[in-house]
Amino acid sequence: MARALICGISGQDGAYLTRLLLAKGYDVCGTSRDAQMASFHNLSRLSLRDRVRLESMAVTDFRSVLQVLMKTEPDEVYNLAGQSSVGLSFHQPVETLESISVGTLNLLEGIRFLRQPVRLYNACSGECFGDTRSEPASESTPFRPHSPYAVAKAAAFWEVANYREAYGLFACSGILFNHESPLRPERFVTRKIVSAACAIAGGSGQKLRLGNMAIRRDWGWAPEYVEAMWLMLQRPCADDYVVATGETHSLEEFVATTFSALGLDWREHVVSDPSLLRPSDHAQGCANPAKAAAQLGWHARSKMPEVVNMMLRAERAPADPL
Repeated sequence: MARALICGISGQDGAYLTRLLLAKGYDVCGTSRDAQMASFHNLSRLSLRDRVRLESMAVTDFRSVLQVLMKTEPDEVYNLAGQSSVGLSFHQPVETLESISVGTLNLLEGIRFLRQPVRLYNACSGECFGDTRSEPASESTPFRPHSPYAVAKAAAFWEVANYREAYGLFACSGILFNHESPLRPERFVTRKIVSAACAIAGGSGQKLRLGNMAIRRDWGWAPEYVEAMWLMLQRPCADDYVVATGETHSLEEFVATTFSALGLDWREHVVSDPSLLRPSDHAQGCANPAKAAAQLGWHARSKMPEVVNMMLRAERAPADPL
């Protein structure tokens, strides 16, 4: 039985990845900073909480990382840990940089120290590319990060590439563009939109306050994206891959699609709030996932309209986590 260690198992991707690996017969262990106190709400929502082992681990503490690696003896490590909000990174830049870049470095160094054939997946982000304008970003596109989060993810990406080249580690990064689900917390704009729209349709009378609605992003479905993570670690050689739908839509389109599905005109319920604008942002994120299609056989099956509909369905029927 293959053994997987998921660092950051309590998040959206960690929960869906857990479900995927358990279905494939893996022995799954997950980490949280304090496993005894954490709620693991997403695991519980997917009815997975009692099917995995949980360990306390601080990714910024090398001793903690090494102890968990030695105790769990994983075949595969999935690094999904660290501060995950672009917006929050402007308010917590040090925590963001340390949890992502130092955490990734500790995992790489721990695996190197143990000298075991461990395969590492690192969660990178399409945010690293910054504004792609009309040119879809591929694995060879230079990084131009526009946020502390993107800077941290870019640093972690190059750490992985360096350890792969210098020490021969099987370590790869998935450069994932936006991927959503009902497990997103409401501080993420897509979940905020869906939740507010459902409340308004129910007669709440509230207004949805948003920042820049002209930004364009590539939105996919998170349960599909974790399949790409697993596929990367099954390859004969480690490499990095852009994972995205290949389609870009504006935030206004996402809003309009959401409200229209509920029979509402979004212009009657949404107001612009300048206080929600970020200190810096990029206008367009456009992706070219051709390499993932050719080498992993992975394609995004759900595009933005399908993502909206599935999130709406889950919002109105919370017992169905999708």
